[in-house]
Amino acid sequence: MCPTTSAGSSSTTSGRCRRSKPPLHATPRRKPAGRSSLRLTPVRLATIDLGSNTVRLLVADVVGAGRWHVVEADQRVTRLGEGLAASGRLGEAPAARTAATVAEYAARARRAGAERVAIVATSAVREAANGADFVAALERATGETVTVVSGEREAALTLAGVLGGIGEAPHAEGDTLVFDIGGGSTEYVLARGATAVAAISLRLGVVDLTERHPFPGPVEPARFRALHEEVASRLASELPAPIRTARVGRLIGTAGTATTLAALDLGLRAYDAVRVQGHVLTRRAVDTLLARLGALTVGERAALPCLEAGRADLIVPGTAIVVATMDLVGAERLVVSDWGLREGILMSLAS
Repeated sequence: MCPTTSAGSSSTTSGRCRRSKPPLHATPRRKPAGRSSLRLTPVRLATIDLGSNTVRLLVADVVGAGRWHVVEADQRVTRLGEGLAASGRLGEAPAARTAATVAEYAARARRAGAERVAIVATSAVREAANGADFVAALERATGETVTVVSGEREAALTLAGVLGGIGEAPHAEGDTLVFDIGGGSTEYVLARGATAVAAISLRLGVVDLTERHPFPGPVEPARFRALHEEVASRLASELPAPIRTARVGRLIGTAGTATTLAALDLGLRAYDAVRVQGHVLTRRAVDTLLARLGALTVGERAALPCLEAGRADLIVPGTAIVVATMDLVGAERLVVSDWGLREGILMSLAS
């Protein structure tokens, strides 16, 4: 996605790539079964998605589990998972800049009048040896409870957020496979209608891949093939059989890699969540974008409109996961979802 922020920097955007204002009303296409879509009085809620690469804030006035009015939304790359794969611990600098961002977002949510602030931590915190210490320090700093979710719960919340925005596909031939490429893990959820039939969180994230397969200059084909083969081999051996052998009628990608590819494919100068939401990337388009990105140095990638600062070195390894996933399920089309874990957390909080 596209705010021009660097790890630990402010969220002020430049004229090169401005984030458009969020839609005033975000309305999922499906209504959660058995729940009323209306409240007599809106309640202002906030969610903070504390990811391994990015921290995301959402403040909204909720008028039902299926409808809300966005008050404030922001995100910042802090790369909490930097160096985690090698050391097994959260580094001092990544932890400090992430904690500062979460504390800032919590304060902004309270200033905005949020009645509840849900802070949800994912892969980096649950995997790190010092994750519990980080959570304790963060709770002291923010005065809020930090929930560390399992990979399975993360996948379920992501599915809820994605389907809340894009909707079910009752007439699709085959199941829906949703994947969320994160900094420390990638979640896969196979859904039949709105029901998850298989889910897994793989320790396959763009931060670790980038640290082991850096592409500071133009991408050398042999080195990219090695990266692709590693990712493809891991998917083939680690994904459960129901996902590997599924007849996938619709493949949906969410989070920064997928939304960045969509924004680039659309030629956006400013990130537009409405246009990105539901955008279809063909396999040919993904290959074209990979060739375009691969011809550039990391500095040149960083100068592209709507390539979020802090993502220039991550986008090629992230695209390798996209390509390997499309290959695995034989998909020629990828639907991109701007909605994901953050929105799933809000839906859970509102229910």
